[in-house]
Amino acid sequence: MSVSPPSAPPAAAPPAAAPAGIDAAALGMGLIFALIWSSAFTSAKILVADVPPFQASAIRFALAGTLACGLAFALGQSARLTGRQWRLVGIFGLCQNTLYLGLNFLAMTRIEGGLAAVIASVLPLMVAALGWMFLSERPGRLGALGLALGFAGVMAVMLGRLQGGSDPEAVALCVAAALALAVATLSLRGIAPGSNLLMIVGLQMFVGALTLGPLSLWLEAGTEARWTVPAQLAFAYTTLVPGVIATVVWFALVRRIGAVKAAAFHFLSPCLGIGIAWVLLGERLSWADAAGVAVATVGILMVQLSKDRMA
Repeated sequence: MSVSPPSAPPAAAPPAAAPAGIDAAALGMGLIFALIWSSAFTSAKILVADVPPFQASAIRFALAGTLACGLAFALGQSARLTGRQWRLVGIFGLCQNTLYLGLNFLAMTRIEGGLAAVIASVLPLMVAALGWMFLSERPGRLGALGLALGFAGVMAVMLGRLQGGSDPEAVALCVAAALALAVATLSLRGIAPGSNLLMIVGLQMFVGALTLGPLSLWLEAGTEARWTVPAQLAFAYTTLVPGVIATVVWFALVRRIGAVKAAAFHFLSPCLGIGIAWVLLGERLSWADAAGVAVATVGILMVQLSKDRMA
């Protein structure tokens, strides 16, 4: 997907009024976003089964970027950005699209989509942990306990899958991907997209296309892309639904209830991600997986509740 996970969006412009509480509309938007974001790992797994991962990602970002920028121009937005906004485009495009999504797509040629989703869900924990270590952002007792539980749950799933034969190098790629986006999230705090939000979203997609395209020509030369019907459907879904629709839903949710409350919906990601992969792809799901996911889910929720108290 081409929108950052809910714990890590670029800072939105301050709303005109104070964010409201989580009402029925916000709850619906949050559940829809969590479902879409979690489903992206399953659709990506289907796609990379037939199409080389960097090639699929480069084409996807080029199309989604063209669509987003075209719509932004139609809405009167400008590509004349400030220096800080170009920094947002460059860093976030490189870290989110090239590293985070590119490495996840590559990893899913060798591991299960559900496992990739569980590892990706550690992102808010990484952001909180890095902020604690390097920015003196103390999470409080609830947040610290949530960090410990969250990491323990994810580690339990990872170790169980590794013992079951999952590729350790692919698992390491997923961890590196989440770390890259966590670092970008912290480095871009305080940089607001302003009124050119959709334009910035489109431009940062082009960063992914321009970096992953040459990598595909270099590393995937001679690898055949088989655009089967499942691959085409997965490509269309991944590009339009997680890539575009989720962006609109996410920022609408942030405007309605604020980024901190919106980020709380991320605690659903481990359960939804591994559950969707189990239902649609028939991936294995053991009691150890379920226990690890449950612990990670509680930990992520505790970290988000800790942030909510401090907001």
